[in-house]
Amino acid sequence: MTDLPDVPGAPARRALAGAGIVDLESLARWREADVAALHGVGRRAMTALREALDEAGMAFQD
Repeated sequence: MTDLPDVPGAPARRALAGAGIVDLESLARWREADVAALHGVGRRAMTALREALDEAGMAFQD
């Protein structure tokens, strides 16, 4: 289990937690567009999430 990065903004953190995204492995099971569509998840949060997945050698689902 790989921790999520410190995502900017409390709304984004709440949206991810509410969707059950608690670590990079659970994030990688989502499509990028679906995560971006979560209420509260903005550009800065998506950038941080993309970078964290990339650094871990992971990616969003196609």
